[in-house]
Amino acid sequence: MAWTLQGGSSGQICWRMLLITVCLHTVMVTEGALKQEGALESGSALINHSMALVQRLEALFAQGNGSDVALRVHTANSDEVKVIQAHTLVLSLQSEAFEDLLQSRNSSVLTLREAPDCAAVFEKFIRYLYCGEISLRLEQAVPLHKLASKYRVSALQHGLSVYMTQHLASDSPGGHVVGWYQYATQTGDVALRDSCLQYLAWNLSSVLHSREWASLSEELLLSLLQRSDLILHSELELYEALEAWITQNQPGGPTVESALRSIRYGMIPPQQLFRLQKQSPLMLKYYESVRDLLFLAFQFHSASPIQLAKYFDVNCSIFTPRNYLSPAWGSQWVINNPTRDDRSTSFQTQLGPSGHDASKKVTWNALFSPRWLPLSMRSAYAESSAMLATRAAASDGTGHPRIIVTPATSSADFAGVSFQKTVIVSARQQGKPVVRHVYNFHQSTEETGDFLADADLQRRASEYLIDSSLYLHIVVKPLYHSLIVARK
Repeated sequence: MAWTLQGGSSGQICWRMLLITVCLHTVMVTEGALKQEGALESGSALINHSMALVQRLEALFAQGNGSDVALRVHTANSDEVKVIQAHTLVLSLQSEAFEDLLQSRNSSVLTLREAPDCAAVFEKFIRYLYCGEISLRLEQAVPLHKLASKYRVSALQHGLSVYMTQHLASDSPGGHVVGWYQYATQTGDVALRDSCLQYLAWNLSSVLHSREWASLSEELLLSLLQRSDLILHSELELYEALEAWITQNQPGGPTVESALRSIRYGMIPPQQLFRLQKQSPLMLKYYESVRDLLFLAFQFHSASPIQLAKYFDVNCSIFTPRNYLSPAWGSQWVINNPTRDDRSTSFQTQLGPSGHDASKKVTWNALFSPRWLPLSMRSAYAESSAMLATRAAASDGTGHPRIIVTPATSSADFAGVSFQKTVIVSARQQGKPVVRHVYNFHQSTEETGDFLADADLQRRASEYLIDSSLYLHIVVKPLYHSLIVARK
């Protein structure tokens, strides 16, 4: 049945408001909740016209029928004024802030002042209050979130935070993750801030070569440089990107020195360190600020780690690898149709980051199983027992994907060297390959218990798959922690 709200007597106005209240109450009850309630009564049926009510409320806003308040939205630092016809009851029910403003007004006009970006999407924001849905582009997320926060519309505020978390990988001309990080930091949205920071750290190699890299604030740059979970090709790549950032942003000397001292020079091969000393304009200018670190890095590369540990503390960041994607540190592994059979692969890494160990190689075996029982439910690791466990898991529906990484051989050179193993899982988000998850496990364990525990690899559209394949990159990080001795 079609209905139209028009002006009239006070009795008609009360009837209109009552009708709006009933409509809003019906809309706020979800379809799922209605079906659940209907299912509790045996033999009952459900007639659901909630979508029609939503459409009528949207039409009510679009046509302005029965409007009792005009919102005059002034754009800050501009003469632009936008007038929106609205309804007091709708605004008050959806927003406590509007309820307070409307109660204190002394006319049928409510004057509001908004920043230009918020004024541009204000009508879209008000429409949401009527129909509970909103369409937006990446650049509209922050101004809409500002409005939802200002007018205390918590459902929209939460929905926009989730939207931004899920669209970090979306393409935009100048990048948007850095801007969202800064906004989340200013507003205290910890979950969004941490999601942005993790995205930048895990996808740093692509960020370094994007326009977004130059837009990093000094605080964000220094925060990233301190992290050991950065995923990038090499430490040299990070140094060169830092040089480009400093050239473009021209920060103060203390910031430059702090950034340069955060580079892990021990992870850069000595021949590249020599080149930086002679050819890098940044290094030539600030050489004295990092001379001690360079000297320590050259000692690290030239001496045996056992000898170095007698005189220096190797348990510091300069000797700690990040997640490097270059072949010396690991290997990519693409598993086609990962729900079928066990798969295995082998690869080599250098024994340690020191130039002294660069020529020594370690061969690693990796085994992937789509449904492997936990270690506590199967016998010692062997090919035969792994196959039996796989069949048992498949038969009773238990278990989840497993990956094991073990050295193929042992050597006296391993003495004092421990290995942290990292498995990087890439996926496609918004049509773009990004790091979906990172799993870490130490030398003392062959596998990580939570590997892909929440992944549904059976679905072709799984967020963990790219074109029905599982894209992994295994990184082995040698650490010399066990070589630390008390210095005399």
